[in-house]
Amino acid sequence: MILSASRRTDIPAFYSDWLLNRLKEGYVLVPNPRNPSHYSRIQLSPHTVDCIVFWTKNPKEMISKLDVISALGYDFYIQFTLTPYGRDVEEYLPDKKELIEVFLKLSAKIGSNRVIWRYDPVVFTDRMNVEYHLESFEKMAGLLEGSTNRCIFSFLDFYARLKSQLQNLGVRDIQEEDMLRIGEGFSKSAKKHGIQLSTCCESVDLSRFGIGHASCIDGDLIQELTGCSLRKKKDNGQRPGCGCMESVDIGSYDSCGNGCKYCYGVYSRERARVNRENHDPQSPVLFGSVPQDAVITVRPVKSLKDGQMDFFHLI
Repeated sequence: MILSASRRTDIPAFYSDWLLNRLKEGYVLVPNPRNPSHYSRIQLSPHTVDCIVFWTKNPKEMISKLDVISALGYDFYIQFTLTPYGRDVEEYLPDKKELIEVFLKLSAKIGSNRVIWRYDPVVFTDRMNVEYHLESFEKMAGLLEGSTNRCIFSFLDFYARLKSQLQNLGVRDIQEEDMLRIGEGFSKSAKKHGIQLSTCCESVDLSRFGIGHASCIDGDLIQELTGCSLRKKKDNGQRPGCGCMESVDIGSYDSCGNGCKYCYGVYSRERARVNRENHDPQSPVLFGSVPQDAVITVRPVKSLKDGQMDFFHLI
């Protein structure tokens, strides 16, 4: 299986000790988002986990643990979301100069092919307009040149429950004409700095600029990193247009502390604060405790590798 850690919360930023303990103990309990009294028990082993895909806005605390994760026998790559926004949009993130230094340090440690830059989402306001994003992307691409091979971007989705706080920021819908201008400009900057560019779950066609559709859980990349062919299956549980492979997510909603105004993973900031306070790095669950009447189901997991090593990994 492919382990996703996580679309639902920033495990590298806030829960890397917990993750390391789970990998060492060999299992994790994950509550069903729609039925919190039901848990999946997921075996964690290098024999069943083909690759871990990390999603994060600040992996600083996890960098020192990556050698241990590798020594335990796990392959991984990291999707690092790095945008130009300030604390009015991403309230609790460190200064972006610091995060760029973290990005460079991470890449130097694990290699540019294992660090995917996400400029995600493109938030559009009167101030953060086309010119703002073109200038910001060019500057950031220049700073990250040589430290990443790929960048994924997407335009902001207006989730109904986020509408009021996004409107308070002056966020507005982006028109297709502006998407095309951004796509063209981003493409020029990406090519200039040796970065492959793609979009995540976007219906707008930017192929004229050499921009394809991303697979964030990327079977081709995982094959490249592991040296093994995979039995690839599309994840039908994701949004239309998503090209991701099927994966198992071990995160939980309402547990991230980055404070991003556009976040779909936090329904209540107060609930997220309480959940973080109830986090125990030694627990099999991310936060809280498992109730006595919990229904725990062992989730069947197995490797997707077909056992054939790539020729270039044999020589």
